[in-house]
Amino acid sequence: MEESELLLSGAMRRRFFSRTGFAIWIGASVGVACVLPYVEALTPALGQAATRLGLPVALVVLLSLLQSAAMLGVMTFSGLWAAGKLSLGAPWLDAWLGGTPPPELRRAAFTAVALGLAVGVVLLALDVFLFLPLSPNAVGQLLRQPQPPAWTGLLASFEGGISEEVELRLFLLSFLALGLRRASSLVAGARGADLTPAIFWTANVIAAVLFGLGHLPVTSHLIPLTALIVTRAIVLNGLVGLLTGYLFWRRGIEMAMLCHFCADIILHVVAPLLQPLLLRVAP
Repeated sequence: MEESELLLSGAMRRRFFSRTGFAIWIGASVGVACVLPYVEALTPALGQAATRLGLPVALVVLLSLLQSAAMLGVMTFSGLWAAGKLSLGAPWLDAWLGGTPPPELRRAAFTAVALGLAVGVVLLALDVFLFLPLSPNAVGQLLRQPQPPAWTGLLASFEGGISEEVELRLFLLSFLALGLRRASSLVAGARGADLTPAIFWTANVIAAVLFGLGHLPVTSHLIPLTALIVTRAIVLNGLVGLLTGYLFWRRGIEMAMLCHFCADIILHVVAPLLQPLLLRVAP
């Protein structure tokens, strides 16, 4: 049996509600709670909502977390179901929680960490040396924006690594690929067609673009949205999405999460700490 088949064979045998699903759901829900200090430091949306509704901030936070947890529960379990139809899933968690020996982890984890750190550095370089010269005012305002404390960026990285990967890869990418495979089967007159590279990459590109667009609401609170700012969001976030989508396909959702987490460490922890240096070397 090939390595990819060994890694993902457990996905096809998973029940809809599984230990793996509950573990991912809990992690994703905790991730949403972790990102709140970072988001509030950028734009006090929850405080403004509490004032507008006339409710205590703590109650608004609790309701927001419960709503997010409910949505993530649906996305986690249905996403695992869709992923299982494509022989994708969470092979490491399946093995550990199922009481079977997991595949060798060190090499896969090292690759995911290295790719995450590398893509984080690439995104910083693109922002400073490409998008900043193209838009010194708008992008410059973003890069000069007072940054949240590094500890909030560290916490936010868990939301990016776990919660966003559940939403964009485990759920969205799986259902996009499943729908495209079904459409391809109907056109070709065959049932149960494989997840071909063409189907996967089409779904992966769509999910990556939507991932980039999903960051625009927060950006719009900081600067006006222009064609360049929208393009920047798609390019920078889309590169992460394409890479983590590929890791999801080849190594499982856990490696996609680890890669995304490491990229966010560069963007939300290292970059704020090096902000003065980055601005000095900028063209």
